[in-house]
Amino acid sequence: MTELHQQLQGLWLPLITPFRDGELDVTSLRRLVRHYAGGPVDGFILGATSGEGMALSTDELEGLVSVVLDELSANSRHLPVCLGLSGASTARMKDALDDTADWPINGYLIASPYYIRPSQRGLVQHFNALADHASWPVVLYNIPYRTAVNLTNETLLTLAEHPNIAGMKDCCADRAQSIDFLNRRPAGFRVLTGEDAQTFDALADGADGAILLSAHLETNTFASIRTLLKQGKREAALAAWQSVVGLTRLLFAEPSPATAKHWLWRQGLIDSPEVRLPMVEVSEDLATWLDAEMERRAQLLLPA
Repeated sequence: MTELHQQLQGLWLPLITPFRDGELDVTSLRRLVRHYAGGPVDGFILGATSGEGMALSTDELEGLVSVVLDELSANSRHLPVCLGLSGASTARMKDALDDTADWPINGYLIASPYYIRPSQRGLVQHFNALADHASWPVVLYNIPYRTAVNLTNETLLTLAEHPNIAGMKDCCADRAQSIDFLNRRPAGFRVLTGEDAQTFDALADGADGAILLSAHLETNTFASIRTLLKQGKREAALAAWQSVVGLTRLLFAEPSPATAKHWLWRQGLIDSPEVRLPMVEVSEDLATWLDAEMERRAQLLLPA
């Protein structure tokens, strides 16, 4: 069992990648890492969907990892970091693993091959080949509404036996499938939900944690939900969840991560809400709703 098997639990943040004038905004990135490293975050995912990884060059990805790890070290936080990778070619994915083999990360988050819709047998061979090849442990990313192929539970159970596959980010959007896998998974195989709007149910059903874009906001509240559930305080956990569930819908009203970037920009954590095409910044209407919700939540924090 790898070190990542032990670390893959709690609240992980799929960190957004800040840009300014077309370049990686290192100043904002360092500010983000300092902010979240001081809170109840258990790990970072870099360069995945929320981090616009497919719009980053290999050099930019390496710079992203370097800055984050340097800032964590400066703040004496030794949080695990996983790198998001995706691609439709097993051979090219192996090349990406080779390119990043000596990066000081803790693992990879790897999505199913997109567009080509391989068979379940093909998926097993693909992920086993990558796990055999990878210098760092692999976390599977099952998100069929983005990749057009679902990792079935039988496939997941087969892959879970690989010693270099530590767990899964579950975005299958099928609660029955998720519960069935949680009940049948081998000991030590970690499952973190990535369905922001279903976080409470997934944690109550037994998921080991969550990887949530929404946790860029109200981070303490999102972290408290799992803590309270583990303490048997279901009503308190539900109350905490009900206070943030609206955010999980608002932040996905338009394609992610533009919404989160707007919020973080207005909050002063990043210097620009810039995204890279084909992503675009939020519409004027949504910006108005986001600003109003920010103001409403700020008023709630004021003393009576």
